[in-house]
Parts: sequence; C-alpha cells; structure tokens
Amino acid sequence: MNDTRQFRIVSLLLGAATAVLLAVCMGASAAHGQVRPGDFINARNAARVKDLVSPGVQIRVERGMSLRIVPTERLEWPPPYREATEKYSAQVRLSKDHRSLSGYVAGMPFPFIDPNDPDAGTEIMWNNTFRPSSTDDYDARDFSCVSEYEGLNRHYSPIDYYEMGHLASYNLVGRTEVEPTPIDPDYLISRRYLLMAFYPMLAPESDRGRGFVRIRHSEAAVGDDVWSWNPGVRRVRRLNEAFLGTAAGPITWSLDNFQGFAAKNENYTWRFLGEKPMLGSVAAAHVPEVTCPTDGGASACPEQWEMRRMYIVEGMPRTSRVPEELFGRHVMYVDAEMVSVMYQDFYDRRGALRKNYVTWMAYRDRPMPDARVAIFPFKRMFQVGASIDDFAGHFASMCYLPAQDTAERECWYINMGAVDKGFFTVKAMTEAAP
Repeated sequence: MNDTRQFRIVSLLLGAATAVLLAVCMGASAAHGQVRPGDFINARNAARVKDLVSPGVQIRVERGMSLRIVPTERLEWPPPYREATEKYSAQVRLSKDHRSLSGYVAGMPFPFIDPNDPDAGTEIMWNNTFRPSSTDDYDARDFSCVSEYEGLNRHYSPIDYYEMGHLASYNLVGRTEVEPTPIDPDYLISRRYLLMAFYPMLAPESDRGRGFVRIRHSEAAVGDDVWSWNPGVRRVRRLNEAFLGTAAGPITWSLDNFQGFAAKNENYTWRFLGEKPMLGSVAAAHVPEVTCPTDGGASACPEQWEMRRMYIVEGMPRTSRVPEELFGRHVMYVDAEMVSVMYQDFYDRRGALRKNYVTWMAYRDRPMPDARVAIFPFKRMFQVGASIDDFAGHFASMCYLPAQDTAERECWYINMGAVDKGFFTVKAMTEAAP
C-alpha cells in the first residue's frame, strides 16, 4: 500500500473516531444540562457555559454578550490544502531547539497531535500559522473597528471609529492555490516566509494614511522587520519587534492580535494544556456583523455558537526575545478542526486576567451571500468579526469584516492573487496614503 493511500485511510479512520468522540462529549454536556441546540445564553444564565468557554469569554457573557446555541457543523479543509497535507506532512519536523519547522513545504505541518508529546503545544501553534483558511494570500478590504466602553446593558457610546483600507498577507511557503506553488522561489533567496501589510488607515482623520508593513523570516533568531508610515510628518519609521504586542488607551488592538495570534512563534514557549469540547462561533448568521445591544457594543451578539473540539495552549514570552511584552501569559483556545484561534485570554505579569480576544467566523463558499467576485468552488472560513475586551479599563474594540457602512461588501479576497509581493513594500505603503 503506498504512503498516500495509507495516509488517506488513517485520516478517514481518525476523522470518524474524532467525530464519535466529539458526539459523546457533547452528549455528556447536554446530559448535564449545560447547553443544547436552541438554547439562548446571556448574563442571566451565564453559569451554564462556565466550563464551555474560557474565563475571558465567561466574563463577556456576564457583562452582556449573548450566544445562540446551534448544532455542530463539520468543517472540511479546502481540497488543495488537504492534498498538500497528504503529500508533505510526513517530512515535517521541529528543529533541534524545538522552536522552528524543518522540512515544511505546504499543507498542515502536524495533522496528528499526540497530547502526550511535550512539543504538542508548539506543533498546534505552527498548525495555526499555516492553517487552511488562507494559504497563499489574502486582502481584507475596507473593514472597520469601533472602540467603546463595555458593560451589562450599557448604552452604545463609541469612543473612536477606525476604518482600514487593507489588511493583507502573502505567504512564500505553504502555497496551494495560486502560482507559484508550493514555494515562491524568492523564499530560497531571501528566507522571508510571510509578508504582512496594514494600510492605509482611512479614519479617523488624525490617522488617515497611516500604515504598517511587516516581514517575517524563517530563522528563529531573526526578528520581524516592521516599518510604519506617519503621513502627518511624512516619515517612515523602523519599529522594534518587541513593541508589536503593545496597545494603549481605547485602541486595544496591536499588530500581534490580528487573526487571533500574529506574533512569531519562536518568541514564545508553548505548552499544551488539554483538549475539550467548548463553544465557538464558526457559523455566524450575520454579515456584516451586528453590534451587540446588551454589552455596550463590545461584541457581536446575539450570534450563533456551537460545540467545538478545542485545543488549549499556553504561551509564555521568551523575555530574551520580547523583553517589553506586556503579558506574562497567553492562553489560546484553538479549534481542532479549523486549527485557528477562536479566543485568547491575556494575563499580566502578576497573573491577573487582563484582556480577551474573540473571533466570529463563517464557513461558506463566499464571504457575502451576494458576492460577485470572491466566489470559490468549495467552502472555506471567513472571519466576519473580532473583538478585544480590556477588562481593567472596561473598554473594547469590535471589528467588522466587512464594515457595516462601506461600499466594499465582499471584504475578503482569499487565495485569489489579489496582492503580490510588491504590495508589501515601504514604497507601496507611502504611495497609497490618501
């Protein structure tokens, strides 16, 4: 029997076993009267989900975020990604220092996670880096973020409104749908494996035209190259990677927070804490997302949540790499099927829970029901909303992808060649400023 066929048979068997296990676990949860499809969870009965969400999400529910429980949906990987996993995953290893990847080409690096493996946490986070939702490139256009004070039944009073022209990414390795595949030849020369850009900011007026470009290198010891553009003084500034995880005032986001977790894996020590059935939002009903009326607008609600199989992974910053890191501990809750961070709890250096990140996803063949351009031959995941809540300051930032009030409605252009490497340059960033 050839290796590919053997891999497929094992995948089917493990998939079936996982489905059975998840069904048993969910049945046990329902038997204990926690949640079942059709339930509506809010501040009055928040205790019912205490063991099914992270501590940070629990606080959000107590402060007004509501959940509609729906049946669990099976999520399939895009066929090109699944085929790449079958072809290349057997050759992937962690480096000798257990931080970086060796032998990675495309697909999921570690499709089978052994919970007894001391490197399980690191492997899960590398799977998250090369997750199936976007493998080649993406361009999220004209989305918005609103900062507001949060609290149970608080009136919606925005502090600041932010509108962004592009949040984009280009992978030089792991490519499965857009040529060149599976590796861009430039990677063999530059050793850059990920390009990211965030520009131009369209609102507020005081930040109009601002932007960032971020370049990631495959060498563990080489930090990200990051440049910012300030149109007010017309100056490009080189940023220290150590400051990328910081955020201040009502702006709760940082460059490390996008897509759940966007920092460099090698800058953290990862530890697998466990696996359990938990709630996550992967079948959002609203696009654009709705502003929650019962928590001051800090989240999207009411929205659909379902039981998911989650990996729980703890990340501790390596102080030699990121000495200015504000948080002493990050806890990621990663959907085991989609392999993407569904929520994250941030703990300060004293061990207190300081912030929480939540994402709302949709699984379909287009980002919007009436899409005309971003249409795919198979279903894939789209992020339709994301929020970070600062519990100490009682304010949050809720992002809408797409924005609620812009002409651009499709927002997500994934693996379509919408951006090329030229987009991720200081020259392109400065020329895009209005």
